[in-house]
This record gives sequence, structure tokens and C-alpha cells, in this order.
Amino acid sequence: MGYELFIAKRYLRSKRKNRFVSVITAISAGGVLIGVAALIIVLSVMNGFESEVRSRIIGTTAHITVSSFQKEGLSDYQDLLAEIESVPEVIAASPTIQYKVAIASKTASDGIVLRGIDSELESRVTDLDENLIYGDLRFEAGEARGIVLGRDLADHLGVTMGEQLTVFSLREPEMALTGLMPKVSRFTVSGLFQTGMYEYDATLGYISLQEAQKLFNMGETVSAIEVKIKEVYSARALARKIEQKIGYPYYAMDWMSLHKNLFSWMTLEKWAMFLTLSLIVAVAAFNIISALIMAVTEKRKDIGILKSMGATSGGIMRIFILQGIVAGVVGTVSGGLVGLGLCYLQERFRIISLPPEIYFISSLPVQVRALDVLLVGLATLALTFLATIYPARRAAGLSPVEVIRYE
Repeated sequence: MGYELFIAKRYLRSKRKNRFVSVITAISAGGVLIGVAALIIVLSVMNGFESEVRSRIIGTTAHITVSSFQKEGLSDYQDLLAEIESVPEVIAASPTIQYKVAIASKTASDGIVLRGIDSELESRVTDLDENLIYGDLRFEAGEARGIVLGRDLADHLGVTMGEQLTVFSLREPEMALTGLMPKVSRFTVSGLFQTGMYEYDATLGYISLQEAQKLFNMGETVSAIEVKIKEVYSARALARKIEQKIGYPYYAMDWMSLHKNLFSWMTLEKWAMFLTLSLIVAVAAFNIISALIMAVTEKRKDIGILKSMGATSGGIMRIFILQGIVAGVVGTVSGGLVGLGLCYLQERFRIISLPPEIYFISSLPVQVRALDVLLVGLATLALTFLATIYPARRAAGLSPVEVIRYE
């Protein structure tokens, strides 16, 4: 492919008589550059947001949750804890009770998810202790029973540290003269937490495991066991392994299955953005087609001479294919360097900041993945190659006799 590449490089150089074609080729390469850079930046930002959301979900909920098909819950949870923790990949396990309740302050009321936890074991399984902004997980508020609320939930109820709340449970309602009545307990706010996820900060509350057992009339049972493992992305396989170990009537749910809809939506949005921004590269590819067609029209005489000297149709095709591919490669490599450079600057210096009171992060998150960069590069080069085929075939189909006759 010696002479084909040599001639293609000569055609790409700007000369007086083909300066316009060279300008169009440069604009095409610039379009590829912008498209590649935009794709890398947008995909990296979306990866960053996905990673932030995932880390907060994993930090608030367990990697795996073990429950029972039986309505009564887990009565032998101490033995079950030891059995689950004996699995090599498991780091820690903690019992929990979780039910929906109604909660009311002096000024507002709401429905929330109330969790009963063992504070010492819970800190080994989730990041609740690290997410506390006031108070602690001892659930002590003087002589009163303590409750830890999400910050957004506390704002909605209009309560602060030390104020009292009333909790209404309908799990085991009490019989009264007027009919079934919810069980009522009073708690004092002993802590506030903030995960950065509104879904959790506005709907979650925590009390001690013992108080939850009393509130829900559960005796010595719990509703589930939370499990933390070494490798979060192997949660699905490990959940099946735990199920096989402990057997019926227990089942295990991993965090990916519990939040399947959220991550499916984020993945769909990511690839929708990829296809949309690929239109920039497609426009640049059409510019390459235009530039090559003009180059073929301008170089008719050269093509005729080359063919009369023995150049094959395949060789002529390769000349113009290489001319287009060079523009595509220059644009792709330059766009990749620009995109990666801007991502590095954002990750290193946090140039674009976000209001933390609106978003759960203070700056635009960026996470570059090698697979995304490789996919963008290959897709761009493939599109560039396809754009060269029609002009190259047109050049190869020219008859040297007809071309030279009119020159």
C-alpha cells in the first residue's frame, strides 16, 4: 500500500488549486473531533452520576437482604446470622425489622419506612453511622426512646433534636371498643442523617431493634438479615449461594435486583445520549463524503493517468479511502485527547460545581471508562470508513480513456 498512502497524503496537503477541498476535509476532521470529545465527556459524566447514586444506595441498604417466606419472620436469626457469616465472601450480617408506619409531630404527619436495627452490627453492614449529621445510634434521648430521622423528613415534620414524635403501627392493631386501633408509641428525635438521596432522607427512620420488636409485637423475631459482602458486583451470584446454604423458607435479594428499574433507566438514558450525540459524528461523516466527491471530481485527470500507468481499480479505491480515513483518525484521536483532558481537569480541579443544597454532590462527577472510550473510537472509525466507500468506488469506476479524452 506504498503508493496509495503516498498519493493520499499528497492530496490532503493544501495547495492553491485544491485548497477548498483541504479546508472541507479539515472541517470534517474538526466535526469528528467535537463529536468524539462530546461523547466521551457526556458518557463519563453519566458514569459519574451512576457511580454516585450506586454508592449511596449501597451505603444505605445492604448488599444482600435475607428474608423468610413465612409471615412470622425470622425467629432463629442468631443461628442464621452465624451460618450466613460463615460464607467466605461475607464481611458482616445484621438483623433488622422494617415496616411502614404513620408518624406525626405537633405540626405535620407522614407515612414512612421505620427500621429497627442493632446499632453495633448495623455500622458493620451499612454507612448509616457515617451519614449521621447530628446525634448517634445509641437511640438515647434522656429517659425517652430515641429515633433517628432523615434530614428531609425532619424538615417536613418540623422537628429538631430532642423533640417528640408519635408513631402509629398497624401491623398488629389493638382491639378497642370502637374497633381495631393502631399501636401508638412516642419517640424523641435523637439523631439526624443525610445520605444525599431524597428517597431515603425523606422516608426513612431508625429505632433500636428492641423497640421495634415491641412496637410491631414481634417478640424475639426479626423481619430480615442484612448482609455486606466483599465484592458488591457479585451480589447476585452470592445471594443464590446463600439461598442454597440456608435453604427454605429463606430467600435472598441482592441490591441490583431491588433497584433494577433505576439502573435500567440510567443505562437506557446513557445509550440514548450516545446515539443522539453520534449524530455529530454522522454530520462530520457526510462532510467527508462531500470532500471526497469533490476530490474525485478534481482529480479525474490524475486518476486517468494512474490507471493508464497500471494502477488497479482497487488501488484507486484505497487512495481515496485512506484520504478519508486519515481525516477520521486525526479527528478521533484529537477528540479523544480533548475529551479525556477535559474529564481529567474536571476530576482534578472540580471546575464545574453544583449547588449541594439541590444536588447530593458539590461538583459534576466524572468517571472515565476504558470500554466507553474504546467503543466511541471504534464506532467513529467505522462510520468514517463507511463514508469513504461511495466516493472511492466512484473514483475506481472512472474509465481512463474517457477521462483523458476530455482533458
